Amino acid sequence: MVKVGAGVTGWSPGDRAVLEPALYCYHCESCRSGRHNVCANIRFLSTPGNPGFFRERVNLPLANVMPLPAGVSTDVGSLVEPLAVALHSMKFAAVGLGETVAVWGAGPIGLLTIACLKLAGAGRVFAVEPVAHRREMATRMGAHAALDPAAVDVDRQISAGTGGRGVDCAIDCAAKDDTINAAIRATRNGGRVVLTGIHSGTHAEFEVSPMRRKELAIFNVRRSNHESEAALELIASHTAMFAPLVTHTRPLDKIAEAFTLTAAYADGVGKMIVRCGG
Repeated sequence: MVKVGAGVTGWSPGDRAVLEPALYCYHCESCRSGRHNVCANIRFLSTPGNPGFFRERVNLPLANVMPLPAGVSTDVGSLVEPLAVALHSMKFAAVGLGETVAVWGAGPIGLLTIACLKLAGAGRVFAVEPVAHRREMATRMGAHAALDPAAVDVDRQISAGTGGRGVDCAIDCAAKDDTINAAIRATRNGGRVVLTGIHSGTHAEFEVSPMRRKELAIFNVRRSNHESEAALELIASHTAMFAPLVTHTRPLDKIAEAFTLTAAYADGVGKMIVRCGG
């Protein structure tokens, strides 16, 4: 924190903070019903027309700032926003004690989703991920099996691992190629499929027949909805669990290198942090 506005209390220059990047109108139907993440007038920093946080200074309303606890580093504190997304997805996954789950994608969101599942009491968790070091990270995070879709028949592996039943819930954090349909195929009759990942294209194909025959419930995740405080509490109480996800840092003047390395899944990268100041 560099400066506070007139009338702001409880904050001083030098305080460390976690920042929320979504600015809501608080007046539309969605906001008034408590669903701020689908605000009709949302401004999300880091989208076209709304500069993000790759800069040294940003001005935010007080509602978008939370104090960072003394025992949490700023690097680990950066996990609050993606962890809030994973926590929001848990509302739709609604995983019961001992239920089986499959997660497609073991990037930061997928890994944090696996962590949430384990903390929620899920039983056997399958991670599906083509990148070797991410499969290792998924196992360390709590997945019972980490499957390489290029090397094994994922459908058969999950079927065998659930006694031919399928998982209770499948979560697609990858949004790649056929991952939605792989999730549909892996889910038991009457199960749940949660779509957390964001597709790069405007259209994605669904295998409608198995989705209909199984009477699956399909849920779409739109970021988070005031789960940031809970995410911060989780990180503060389980810092040792989450800290290993942050594997790399780069200064702001090396941002191109940071994006190149991350896009190539190189050097064992998990969560990359770009440090914008001091």
